[in-house]
Amino acid sequence: MAWHVMPDYDSYDAAREQFAWSFPDEYNPAVDCLRKHEEPDPADRLALVDAATDEQYTFADLDRASGRLATALAGLGIGTGHRAGVVGPQRPETPISHLALWKLGAVTVPLTTLFGRDALAFRVDDAGATAVLADPVVRDDLAAATAECPSLETVVEFESRPWYVGEPEPAEDVTFDCERYSSESLVADAGAEFEPVEATPTTETAIMYTSGSTGPPKGVRHGHALWLGRAAAAYNFFEGGLGAGTVTWTPADWAWGSALGGLLLGSWHYGATVVAAPMQGFDPAAAFDLCADHDVSHALAPPTALRMLMNEEPEAYDLALDVVATAGEPLTPEILEWAAGEFDDLTINEYYGQTELNLVVANAQRWFPVRPGSMGKPLPGYDVTILDPDTGEQLPPGEVGEIAVRPHDERVFFTEYLNRPEATAEKTDGEWYLTDDHGYRDEDGYLWFEARADDVIITSGYRVGPLEVEQVLLDHSAVEQVGVVGVPDDTRGEIIKAFVEPTPDADPGDDLRRALRERARDRLATYEYPRKIAFVDALPMTASGKVRRVELREREHSGGE
Repeated sequence: MAWHVMPDYDSYDAAREQFAWSFPDEYNPAVDCLRKHEEPDPADRLALVDAATDEQYTFADLDRASGRLATALAGLGIGTGHRAGVVGPQRPETPISHLALWKLGAVTVPLTTLFGRDALAFRVDDAGATAVLADPVVRDDLAAATAECPSLETVVEFESRPWYVGEPEPAEDVTFDCERYSSESLVADAGAEFEPVEATPTTETAIMYTSGSTGPPKGVRHGHALWLGRAAAAYNFFEGGLGAGTVTWTPADWAWGSALGGLLLGSWHYGATVVAAPMQGFDPAAAFDLCADHDVSHALAPPTALRMLMNEEPEAYDLALDVVATAGEPLTPEILEWAAGEFDDLTINEYYGQTELNLVVANAQRWFPVRPGSMGKPLPGYDVTILDPDTGEQLPPGEVGEIAVRPHDERVFFTEYLNRPEATAEKTDGEWYLTDDHGYRDEDGYLWFEARADDVIITSGYRVGPLEVEQVLLDHSAVEQVGVVGVPDDTRGEIIKAFVEPTPDADPGDDLRRALRERARDRLATYEYPRKIAFVDALPMTASGKVRRVELREREHSGGE
């Protein structure tokens, strides 16, 4: 069972010409990521290191743990076709939950512990999830959310541990509008032997939510082939280095598609070891310490984290870093200059992808040199072009248009937007998938990101839709109207700024500004709250009554509020 999706190639041209997707007829990621690595000696095949406890897990350990959980969940009636949210930080129970649910034939909904009540409730309800497996850190918000999720029948809570320094213990007297179980007691007597259901690359695997740039966040339905596509991409942007003996880590939340699919499951597909390290915020010194302590050779970190690492002195740490992959926002040239000056031999490769369209463009320096500022070239298995947004015609090199992608195998792309057929139809133009991002390609095939066609804000590597933030602020009684945009920031790429039109009787001062920030912190993800709030007499509106965010951005760039 030593089957891998991406063989190695000597050159980029050879990879582009010779590679073809070849998936097995039967495929379950729980089997692929665990059981093919059990022989010849499971004890020697290390899959996961928990940096918080120093516990180690072989692939066989994870197989048994997910088997026990699958057995217990089956006893609760959870099985094929059921949808279940997974809300956990970087702790072993998070991937074990995904693996157990896939063994059952269930569909997972990856969710971050950074979500507040409203964000959790919307996604759990929209997905029609019947179960949620969660860390106690979200107990209060999840309990409040259950009242708004009529399909939710079961919450399974992980063992309570002090994962975050200073994080208060969750209250015990909260009320859930569904059955609540402790995972520890649930699996106590469950058998570890569980035979996964039969599945194929097209069997539904997950519903992953977009940022919600032009409306509510959309549920993106994927088949199991998603993980094979992400594993292939990771193999390439990690310079073909994934395999036994490789140690990988990311500070990114495992609910993020790149972290879950590219780093975690991609590493396990090739037999590499993953380091789990829950963090509260990003600490550059702690990140370097962790990489040194665990001999991390391959890391995935957004440009924001890399810019923060630039304030440290790498020579003070005993680092084994070979390759760092980065995505989520454009990689600025000074990061490459820093790596070249501070490390003897560190490769930094940017890649580009979307929740719907997999990871489709990357730099791979074993194949071609990096051009600072470029996203790289199309990965094997994908064609990428630039379309005229008005005519749909392909544009020549140097001309800016919409980035469009054609997979050589449709199974590595999304199936549809959940309950949104019109939005699904709008994502394609003939044979091309539309990204809503603008860019151009040069004469040598490098792709260059120019701008977003929609209003998505990319802050610290996270894609944030303004509408979700606006709705939370609009619920405040002192707010008449609000428009949210991203404004440039040297560290985070962009930060969120809210232009607030207060009600006539409101006092638009620092007290209201603090109240709005706290409201956003409580109800949304921690990266979604507006770091800047400006009060305005009136917002620019379209004839149909929509806020003209483009005008707000122009106002910001011109120096006005």
